[in-house]
Amino acid sequence: MPKIKNGVIWLALWLLLSSCAFLPPVKPPADSEPALCLPQFPDRNGWYGGDGAYSIALDDRRTLWLFGDTFVSPDDGRKDRSGMDLVWGTTLAVSTCSENAAFDIRYYLKKKNGRFVSSFGDGDWLWPQDPFLADNTLYIPLLAIETVPDAPPPFNFRVAGHRIARIRDFRADDPHDWPVEYLDWSGVLPRDIEALATTSVVHKDHVYFYPLVKFEKSGQSLPGNILARIPIRCLDDPAGHIEYRTAQGWQKKLTSETAQIQFSAGVSELSVRYHAGERQWLAVYLSPANRGDRLLYQTAPRPEGPWSPPAPLIERINEVNPASPLYSPHTFCYAGKEHRQFSQNKSLVVTYVCNSAETPDTPASFLRTRLFLYRPVVKVLRR
Repeated sequence: MPKIKNGVIWLALWLLLSSCAFLPPVKPPADSEPALCLPQFPDRNGWYGGDGAYSIALDDRRTLWLFGDTFVSPDDGRKDRSGMDLVWGTTLAVSTCSENAAFDIRYYLKKKNGRFVSSFGDGDWLWPQDPFLADNTLYIPLLAIETVPDAPPPFNFRVAGHRIARIRDFRADDPHDWPVEYLDWSGVLPRDIEALATTSVVHKDHVYFYPLVKFEKSGQSLPGNILARIPIRCLDDPAGHIEYRTAQGWQKKLTSETAQIQFSAGVSELSVRYHAGERQWLAVYLSPANRGDRLLYQTAPRPEGPWSPPAPLIERINEVNPASPLYSPHTFCYAGKEHRQFSQNKSLVVTYVCNSAETPDTPASFLRTRLFLYRPVVKVLRR
């Protein structure tokens, strides 16, 4: 079953019972601050909504955006998604900012035999994770997904592997003109890792990841985010070079007994970015508790912590607030992250996405009739 029915739900639904301790909410930025170039995601170029919304600054002009399963249509001006096709996998966009802080985005949708298809893989179902740049090369981690026909929905799928798209030349305007090589990391990662690159950090001579793991203890599944790293020089040949953070330091073997949990909420998407002015690392993620009703942050002096207690960036997400006109009892939210290249001073530019657990096959489903759902929501906040 495709992701809109169960794809992102597979990680979100079993995490929604998590809980966190909260501090007082942050304040919105002051009106006197300089104008920000704020991301927007209008319907254009055939794109009508997608989740994920990972971003990376390719240079001082362009930002690459990666979306998960995406609603698409060749028709302009659609007012709903009734009968609209879905691209299973990844779609791409490139944005720029003008001198007067005007944001512009172009979606680059790939077609094959007259139909929209995923930007990565030939017939494979690949979800995007957090991209990173190392040695002037762009790396895009991808989750390989397989359906499980005999399993009941919404969990009739599984993560079948981990791949990385390696792009040495990304100068062309159209991302589909970039030459792509694929690295297969499936055989070198422990089975406890559900998603490797929930966020990616290049720090000194290593790439750090915060994998979502699901350890089995006493018949129970215990999710959380751990910390892994690999030397940049070993990205092409990762076997034997990946280390995991434990209470005793870095080790090459991952076990439930020794792994050090960085974020106990256990999230499938987040961001960890360095804020030089404060000399702190900032983690941003959307709490899976209560159907994803709070966007949280934590800080640390180093990528491996120690991390401060979770505190709210947004006290209540409108889409899952019964008092909001955006509310639906089937809605849940996820994919919270910061986009550092758009921030100024103390302001943070963050996004999250809301989805619906309701079956979307009928034209009257909430997901099909509400275009505000299933697209990145942009917020400007002050920590």
